Amino acid sequence: MLDKTYEPAAMEARRYAQWEQSAAFASDRDSNKLPYTIMMPPPNVTGSLHMGHALTFTLQDVLVRYQRMRGRDVLWQPGTDHAGIATEIVVGSQLEAAGETKSQLGREQFVARVWEWKEQSGGTITRQLRRLGASPDWRRERFTMDQGLAAAVRRVFVRLYREGLIYRDQRLVNWDPVMHTVISDLEVDSRETKGSLWHIRYPVDEMSGRFITVATTRPETMLGDTGVAVHPDDARFTDLVGKQVRLPLVGRLIPIIADEYADPETGSGAVKITPAHDFNDFEVGRRRGLPKINILDRDARVALQGNRDAQTGFGNLNRDDLFWLLDLEGLDRFAARDRVVERIKALGLLEKVESHTYMLPHHDRSGVVIEPWLTYQWYCNAKILAESAIKAVESGHTHFVPRQWENTFFEWMRNIQPWCISRQLWWGHQLPVWYGRKRVEDEWNEQTRPYYGEENPEIFVAETEDEAISQAEARYDCPVLVLKRPPADHLDLSFQQVITDELKGQPYREPIWRDEDVLDTWFSSGLWPFSTLGWPNQTKELARYYPTDVLVTGFDIIFFWVARMMMMGLHFTGDVPFRTVYIHALVRDARGQKMSKSRGNIIDPLDLIDRYGCDALRFTLTALAAPGRDIKLAESRIEGYRNFATKLWNAARYAQMNDSTLTDGFSPADCALTVNRWIIAATADSGAAVTTALDSYRFDDLANRLYHFVWGTFCDWYLEFTKPILQGEDAAARVETQATTAWVMSQILHLLHPIMPFVTEEIWEHLAGDAQGMLITARWPDLPYNEIDPDASTEMEWVVQAISAIRSLRAEMNVPARARIRLDLKDIDAQAEQRINRHHEHFSRLARVERFGKVADIPIGGVPVTVGGATLILGLGEIVDLSRERERLGKEIAKLDAELGKIDAKLNNHNFLAKAKPEVIEEQKERQAEVTWSRGRLKWAHDQLAMSVTRSA
Repeated sequence: MLDKTYEPAAMEARRYAQWEQSAAFASDRDSNKLPYTIMMPPPNVTGSLHMGHALTFTLQDVLVRYQRMRGRDVLWQPGTDHAGIATEIVVGSQLEAAGETKSQLGREQFVARVWEWKEQSGGTITRQLRRLGASPDWRRERFTMDQGLAAAVRRVFVRLYREGLIYRDQRLVNWDPVMHTVISDLEVDSRETKGSLWHIRYPVDEMSGRFITVATTRPETMLGDTGVAVHPDDARFTDLVGKQVRLPLVGRLIPIIADEYADPETGSGAVKITPAHDFNDFEVGRRRGLPKINILDRDARVALQGNRDAQTGFGNLNRDDLFWLLDLEGLDRFAARDRVVERIKALGLLEKVESHTYMLPHHDRSGVVIEPWLTYQWYCNAKILAESAIKAVESGHTHFVPRQWENTFFEWMRNIQPWCISRQLWWGHQLPVWYGRKRVEDEWNEQTRPYYGEENPEIFVAETEDEAISQAEARYDCPVLVLKRPPADHLDLSFQQVITDELKGQPYREPIWRDEDVLDTWFSSGLWPFSTLGWPNQTKELARYYPTDVLVTGFDIIFFWVARMMMMGLHFTGDVPFRTVYIHALVRDARGQKMSKSRGNIIDPLDLIDRYGCDALRFTLTALAAPGRDIKLAESRIEGYRNFATKLWNAARYAQMNDSTLTDGFSPADCALTVNRWIIAATADSGAAVTTALDSYRFDDLANRLYHFVWGTFCDWYLEFTKPILQGEDAAARVETQATTAWVMSQILHLLHPIMPFVTEEIWEHLAGDAQGMLITARWPDLPYNEIDPDASTEMEWVVQAISAIRSLRAEMNVPARARIRLDLKDIDAQAEQRINRHHEHFSRLARVERFGKVADIPIGGVPVTVGGATLILGLGEIVDLSRERERLGKEIAKLDAELGKIDAKLNNHNFLAKAKPEVIEEQKERQAEVTWSRGRLKWAHDQLAMSVTRSA
């Protein structure tokens, strides 16, 4: 017998261990079953389960449990991502707490320390996924830096390089001046910042007394200006286009150019162009052939000494101006800003300063203000790779659900920029790149600059060091020495001293050194769908499970991950990595706000599991996963679905207590009782709807259909309808109903299992016993869709509708729950009358009505309710004051009308829509829907009452 109280914590760990130990999650590469594959988006090895994870993995688990029950050979491929920056931050913090630093350890020891941490703590998220009920094939768990995946990464890099699709270039990047690394756009957190807009006058050369005013939020970067742009159609500057200005503070001449980037309506209409320190300026500079002058070092400090490009024009300065300028050397960018503004003001070139609010980019992990910085990095020609990915979606080889996300995909992919794939970290896939000194006219260049300052090193790209050595020896025609560290680590030594230090008296060998950078994490995770299956080897798994069936992920990484998997998969396997991409929305708090630490509104899924059980959380997320709508997660919803699990539990206990057990040979088609034939039809209909919802990724329809069927149709109606049968003297009817109840309960457990695996498995064991096996490995219900009795369904639905109408009217009229009221029948046809007579007991017991009688007119005090084929008249006037109730309902309707008017006024107000936050607008729309529904319910009751009062008057 099931315990009296549903306690999820007591059985979830036990059930999960049972599943895992029985290999219920395992795929079988030698199976004859049709394969079904989902790739788990690898969570960061540093991570802990958050609500985004909970949604993604719940929806994936719903699909894989469903497909297992459909008889498919399911591979849900699990694994974790090495998460370069995040992991370095975690281990770096540990070192700092111990009084150590990354640089003190050196690369080899630091990486060893990270591996040690990964082995000790890296499994946190996978343990938490087990608590969520996730059922991937854990035997096949992979890590983006394990040996097999590392080999795949090297193979891909080398092939793309040899195909000309990977190259080294000097471009602008998002630079973290504290961590000293490039970061991706996904890691940039743009924060609204209140600052200033400085209007600075630049003197026009050879036009004495003529100035052009530029407006800037970053006056310190003017040291790197190489142009001033105005709009081609801006008449204010027509005569200046093609002329030059003398750059204040620096003295060099820079051109005035016409470019549509300059907005006549913004600032002064003229903008300074600093290609090395602004992404938009970089593009303008590239279009107009402007030089790129980097005036900051990797610490975001002013770096003018030895910077020949930045010093252009210094010869035009007087002694004081030159010394002032050189005094900026080494200043932090923000300190330099203050000094520059002071100097501009002293020179009389500061026209005005305006308060200005703008978006300032920060690194979302370190919190540092990002610096657009010009540097040499490695890039992938994403535009070429994107072509096949675009065609695959256009042709339908891969389709998005919901479909509108294809437009987002196309927009990103058709405007894709070169992908910066290098990162200045130690934890990650080190670039398979070695450098050597460049040969010039067949002679050695003894003045080769250190690597980070070298524009044209000799480059050797290879999968192994031995292969790189062979390439270098062939190039130099002499033996090669692989330096332990690149020359950039020896800036205090000459290049020759570096060589001498490592040779230690050995015969001369030409030095090469490996690039210390690692690859962007998205590079290795972009190979996930095929590298995890053994590629570049042609394995059985690769042949069987690729392409995968569906990818489930959030919209925020369509560009960063989905697009990269599409590009890499098509290029290296010739086929798409997945047939379907299901995009879910974000999980927000109850007010629709994005969860963040700063708002203090983060909801921990593990806390919710502790309080309400895993099944309740999973059901909530599934029920709220409506296409195109963010999920507003209120704890009350989870509590409500926990009550749903309790309802199911109590229904199963009720069935047990009434000896409802699965009966061998039970045939739904042989049932004789109308009520049983009805519930069988309703079960089959729900099963069809559930299957359709799963096949079309309508998770919200799936959950909501099951909720209403289980709670409403089965528990509230069928179990109530059949209580007299189970307690009655008709043995045949009782046996049939016991068997039917057990059969329906078993179908419910099957249909609910993908969403609520724990509670359904527990109930199933008590309902079916050991002989039936575990529910996780049971077959999906093959329901008797062709054996539905439409007459039984129509009759019982009529009874449900009639009793519901009576109950609703009682509730709206504040009729005491225990009060029994007279029911008269008017204009009733023969079929309706027969139904009333057959189900007299249900009306009496569930609607608390009595004294059935037929009347020609509505009696005084009677309130009519029309149901198909009959007018049911409730004698409410004997119990409540109908006039007073009508007045009360009228006042409540008026209140709702007033509230609805206020809401409508807001939603029709363009100023409100323009200024209000999206979550506030959404709240108003939801409240509008709630009030409209409540008003409709009260208006219905008021109208029914109005007919009665009019007649009685």
